[in-house]
Amino acid sequence: MSALTRCLQEEANAIASAAERLSAAEVEAALALLERCADQRAKLVITGVGKSGIVARKIAATFSSIGLMALFLNPVDALHGDLGVVASEDVCLLLSNSGETGELLEVLPHLKRRGTARIAIVGRAESSLARGSDVVLEAGVDREACPLNLAPTASTAVAMAIGDALAAVWMERRGISPADFALNHPAGSLGKQLTLTASDLMVPAAKLHPLRPHTPLPDVIGGLTRDGIGSGWVEHPDRPGALAGIITDGDLRRALQDHSAEEWTTLQAADLMTADPITVEANVLVVHALEQMERNRRKPISVLPVVNGERRLLGLLRLHDLIQAGLA
Repeated sequence: MSALTRCLQEEANAIASAAERLSAAEVEAALALLERCADQRAKLVITGVGKSGIVARKIAATFSSIGLMALFLNPVDALHGDLGVVASEDVCLLLSNSGETGELLEVLPHLKRRGTARIAIVGRAESSLARGSDVVLEAGVDREACPLNLAPTASTAVAMAIGDALAAVWMERRGISPADFALNHPAGSLGKQLTLTASDLMVPAAKLHPLRPHTPLPDVIGGLTRDGIGSGWVEHPDRPGALAGIITDGDLRRALQDHSAEEWTTLQAADLMTADPITVEANVLVVHALEQMERNRRKPISVLPVVNGERRLLGLLRLHDLIQAGLA
C-alpha cells in the first residue's frame, strides 16, 4: 500500500468510525433544527476558526446551493459587530476539533442571550463548546492522517463529511428536486438543462428575412448569406408569418448535387427546402430540443424552427447555439 493510499484509507476509516459514534438522537435533533430554520425562512449561520473555518465556509456554500439560506460568520468579526446578522430564529453551527477554541467560546454566550439554537460539530463531546450547545455531533478522530499527528487532516475530513451528510439528508427530507437545485445553479450544465428554453437561445424571427417558395436560387443563397446563420426559413404563400419550410446549408448542397448544373438556374426555394420540418414551441426546454435534433440519425438536424400553436415562426434554434451554451 502506498503512503498516499494509506492516508486516504485512514481518513475513510475516521469517517466510518465517526458515523458509528454519532448519536441518532443528536442527529435527529440537528435535522429538526435545520427543518425549523427552513420553515421559518431563517438562516443557518456557520462559524469556525482556522481549518475549521475553511470547512465551515464549504458547508455554508453547500447549504446555500441546495436552498437553505446559509452564511459563514467569522467569530472574530462577530465580536466586533457582525453578530448583528444573527437572529433569534436562526441556527448556528459551530465547528471546532478541540471544542475549546477561544473565539467560539467568546461568541457562545451572546448566541445564548439571543436565543439562537446552537449545533456543535466537535472532536470532544465533553468540551466547553459541546456543553454550551443545544445539539452535539461528535467528530473526534483517534489520530490525524498527518505523519506528525498535528496537521488537521482526518479531523477536517470528518467534520466536512458530517456537514455534507446533514445537507444531503436535509435535501431528501425537504424533497429537493433537480429543478429546485437548478434554480441555484443557473450557470451550471444542470441549471441550463432545467431552466433554459428554446426562446432563450433562438435567433428571433424579427432578425431573419423570410424566403418565398418561388425565390430563385441566387436570392436564396443571398438570403442565407445575409442573415449569417447558415439557414433560412420559407414563408407559407397563403399564411403570412407561417412556416412552410426550412433551408440549411446542407439542403442547398444536396439540391445542387441532385440536379445538373443546367438545372440550377431553374431551382427555387420550394425545390430546396425541407417542407413541414420538425419544430418546437418556445417554452420547450433546450435539452428536449437537443433530443429532437439528435433523434433523426438519417438526416442530422442542425436547426429547429421555433413556432407557436399556429405554426407562425418565432425564431430558429441552432445546434451551434446549444454547443456555445455548453449543452451539446
